[in-house]
Amino acid sequence: MTVRLIVGVLAVLAAACGPAQGAGEGVEGRIVVSAAASLTDAFAAVAVAFEEAHPGVSVALNIAGSSLLREQIREGAPVDVFASANTANMDQLVASGDVVAPEIFASNLLAIGVPAGNSAGVDGLDDFADEALLIGLCTRDVPCGEFGRLILARAGVVPALDTDEPDVRALLTKIEAGELDAGIVYVTDVASSAGVDGIPIDPKDNIVAEYPIARLTGSANPETGDAFVAFVLSAGGQEILGRFGFVVP
Repeated sequence: MTVRLIVGVLAVLAAACGPAQGAGEGVEGRIVVSAAASLTDAFAAVAVAFEEAHPGVSVALNIAGSSLLREQIREGAPVDVFASANTANMDQLVASGDVVAPEIFASNLLAIGVPAGNSAGVDGLDDFADEALLIGLCTRDVPCGEFGRLILARAGVVPALDTDEPDVRALLTKIEAGELDAGIVYVTDVASSAGVDGIPIDPKDNIVAEYPIARLTGSANPETGDAFVAFVLSAGGQEILGRFGFVVP
């Protein structure tokens, strides 16, 4: 029971071209779960546990920035479940009737990520204004980019940006490789990487990111989609998310 990590809508479309496992057949068949990049490791573990609990099920994870996933869904990508890193993207799909009754399943905080050892000596948000440092954020279109800019604005810092990355995992990878001196990522992303150290952000400046999940109204396998959502919200699913550093309800 292998969890297939699919990146990008073309791979999702290709996955959908296999034999159909439709609704009305119970908890079985394939489902595609589009999940925010910050959920990469946690949802890989959740998907494995869900498949183990339901031997007739295969879960395909489509991982990307929440806003890109939202647009894929709007354009008709064959997705069964959507898990976003913020409520705004989910709210847009609620308004368009694309999802069923979203629920908050976890929350997260943000932190300053620096390469292990912090050779640049970054110690706070003020350093993001230092033009001598290599500074990165996520693009403003995805939650980590929106939140990062809000945090800096709260702290009164105008960042001297060197790069905007498409999602938090792309930003984390550049920090880990030493290509950047600092960036704003999620606490859970820092915990996932041995090559990245985290510097806490003052609670007065930080943001609590709430993660909603919902089954799509157009799901080809609604029973299994509903079962996956229920599993994420269950004690077992919440325990897995907690292990990866998420704050669970």
